[in-house]
Amino acid sequence: MTTVAILPISGADGEKSYRAIAGDKHSVGKTAGQALDALTAQLDEMEFGALLVIQSFQPDSFFSEEQQERLSELMESWRSARDQGLALPPEQQVELDSLVELELRAATARTAAFMQQGNS
Repeated sequence: MTTVAILPISGADGEKSYRAIAGDKHSVGKTAGQALDALTAQLDEMEFGALLVIQSFQPDSFFSEEQQERLSELMESWRSARDQGLALPPEQQVELDSLVELELRAATARTAAFMQQGNS
């Protein structure tokens, strides 16, 4: 099963959109659903099976406000570089990848905590 992360992003004009990521594939949409739909269109049927958890994207004990802000900054830099046909500097790309992985782990931990609450 392919893991899909959906992250909120803010444009330079302050407009919010969403980026869906699965491995080396990604998409952007005005809503989380649009981003997910565009991403699933890129995946083979065998690549995609999902448990979808939608969260409010508020800071919590799993992923802090500072981490969210830095992720947003790096995503803005990534989009700017992409739009210019460039790549992020390697150290920023490593940091971005690390934060995306941390947010994915945070989402997994949130889901586990949610499931524990449901079984209590």
